[in-house]
Parts: sequence; C-alpha cells; structure tokens
Amino acid sequence: MGTEQPNHIDQKNEQDMNSPLHQLDDWEDDLKQRYPQDGEPSNLSGGTDSERHEKDTHKPNEAFRDYAAEARSSVKEFYRINHQRQTFDFVQSKRKQYLNLNHKQMGIWEAMEFLNTLIDDSDPDTELSQIEHLLQTAESIRADGHPDWFILTGLIHDLGKILCLMGEPQWAVVGDTFPVGCQYAESIVYYDFFRENPDWDHPIYSTVNGIYEPHIGLENVIMSWGHDEYLYHVVKDYLPLEALYMIRYHSFYAAHREKAYEQFFNDQDHQYFAWVRKFNPYDLYSKSDQRPDVAELRPFYEGLIDRYFPSKLCW
Repeated sequence: MGTEQPNHIDQKNEQDMNSPLHQLDDWEDDLKQRYPQDGEPSNLSGGTDSERHEKDTHKPNEAFRDYAAEARSSVKEFYRINHQRQTFDFVQSKRKQYLNLNHKQMGIWEAMEFLNTLIDDSDPDTELSQIEHLLQTAESIRADGHPDWFILTGLIHDLGKILCLMGEPQWAVVGDTFPVGCQYAESIVYYDFFRENPDWDHPIYSTVNGIYEPHIGLENVIMSWGHDEYLYHVVKDYLPLEALYMIRYHSFYAAHREKAYEQFFNDQDHQYFAWVRKFNPYDLYSKSDQRPDVAELRPFYEGLIDRYFPSKLCW
C-alpha cells in the first residue's frame, strides 16, 4: 500500500482562502469606495438604493453609487470568508493565542520595520512601503495641528497587521470589525454572508443582545479578531483613552459610520467615539503616491515614540 500523498489541490484552495486579496491595501481601497471622501454614502447591504438615497442624500437615484456591484470580486470573497469564519469560538481561540503577548519583544520603530517586510503581491516595485503609508497618515494629522498623541496614533494604528507575518490569514487581520456573541447588524457590509457562519443559528448568539447586557460598555464586548484588537492590547498601558479608542475601533464601521450596536454603548463610549470619527478621515484619505522622506522624518518620530513608549514592548 503506497504512502498517501498530500492533496496539493486542497492546500492551494486553503491558501487561496487565506489570501483572497491581492494585497492588504485592497480592503482599504474598498473602504474609500464605500465611504467616499465627500461624505456621499454608498449602497451597503442595509436597505435598497432608493431607501438609502431618501435617508442619506439628495443625489439623484440614477447617479447613486452601487457599492455591491462595483466591489472587486477578491474583496467580496474576502468578506465571504471573514464572515463565515469569525465565530465566537474562533475569536476566543485567537485571544488566548495572542493576548498573553509573549510572541516577540520589539520597540515601535522596530515593529514598523518588521511590518515593512510585508510585501504586497501586486507589483511591489511601484507601491509605497508600509512605513511610508504610516508616515503619510501621521504627517497628515501633524499638518492639521493635532496633539502629539494623536500624531503618534496615526503612525502606529496599523502595526497590528504584523499578525500577517505571524502566519494569520488576511481575514483574521483586516476587514470591518464587529461584535461576536450577539446578532450581526444588517449594516455590516455583505451582511448576508453571515448566514454561512455557525453562530448564525446559535440560540444565544443570534439574539439582539446575545451574551451581553444593554449599555454594558464596549470594553466588555468581544470584537471580531484582527489588527485593531491585537494592537490595542499591546499599547493600552501607554496611550490616552482617546488614542486607544481610535486604535481599537477604527475598523468598527458598523458603529462609527452606521451607528449600529449602540445598545451596548455606555456614556464613555458615546463620548470617545467622537475621536474615532475624527480619526477616520486620516485613516482612509491620507495615502497618496507622494513618498515621505523616511530618513528626514525618522528623528522626529523616534523622539515622539520615546515620549510614550519603552524601548521594547511585548507583542
């Protein structure tokens, strides 16, 4: 009887499911299409074009952006896998795996250089580096005269994406975040894909409040797993609460753009989500093709980092 050979087709299919995006920035590009800079809403899964037009804009129906039709097939596949696999049990397993913070010890700039080794699949020679993207966000915030902790938040907010370099699939690193352990909000992009999630029919998780009490506070709500939640736990002892809200919830579009899940908000959440919304335009719209001078900017940002962080952090 011969030795059983590995199923290369199954392995390739799993690789395709782990990396449906050509590059991580495809998700952020898609966000800019969903939430255009001029504030015009696009057609999400919650309501028809006409309903959302009547509610949110005076733009003629025929000119209304049909987000679902325009989205790239790779982005749609990404959300299908994300919504299918981000179960309550999966999130708990990742929290157990990572939140003891015993995987690496690095300083902030060292973590930026580590993230910089994440090479996008599509023509990396013409793409800005990860560090350049981080600096663009921080420099946009700095140019508008915001406090130094706000600038620093812009610099580091995506460092949790090093999860990709620790072997995590794209759908467990980026993407819109949402609470698990309760009913999925219809305003989450591609809401219907949640029907494939094992929690969809769970007797408790499928209820409006699920395992939570009303107004319990978001700090007590378990979010889907990704770079936001991971980085929050790495830096939570070093930054002001405003910055921590920006980091932890900047991908929670169902809440800060669509105002879902407010049944869980306490007074603190309502107050500090103003900072999440203030940060969002810098997160989405600060990237450009103009390269920042990393060598020139590095001394300023290393000095800023030293004001808030120790030389090494646990990751």
